[in-house]
Amino acid sequence: MTETTLSWDVVPIEKPDDVNVVVGQAHFIKTVDDLHEALVGISPSLRFGVAFCEASGARLVRRSGNDPELVELATRNASAIAAGHAFVILLREGFPLNVLNPVKAVPEVCAIFCATANPVDILVAVTPRGRGVIGVVDGEPPVGVETDADVADRRALLRTIGYKL
Repeated sequence: MTETTLSWDVVPIEKPDDVNVVVGQAHFIKTVDDLHEALVGISPSLRFGVAFCEASGARLVRRSGNDPELVELATRNASAIAAGHAFVILLREGFPLNVLNPVKAVPEVCAIFCATANPVDILVAVTPRGRGVIGVVDGEPPVGVETDADVADRRALLRTIGYKL
């Protein structure tokens, strides 16, 4: 019987505070191009970088975007994750809320692991076959339960930023 081994890596996403990140999984070499096309059509002010880890063939980190700094940073993060079919999108001047549906509509996209501005760690399982994203640690744990005043503040903020009437 063949022995199977398993270990874990925790990969922190490197990003400036003003940048949002989306991490997901897809399945085809043209993923990076299709994600680029989906993002470029969202807003003329959206700045982004995309990187995608190929799982077969040349097994390269494919990259694209309209902001060289974010492309380089997405590439560094995807290279650190190094899990087949994982992708990293970094956003500036836009929010995950505005990109999630177009990203999920890309036919190759299988899963979204996180979409956040928070500090995030990617949990990667390592086996003899390779590496796979198992999940994420997104932000920090709660410190309590909201009060009625907190509810009112949250709803007022949503109205102020145009997400609630």
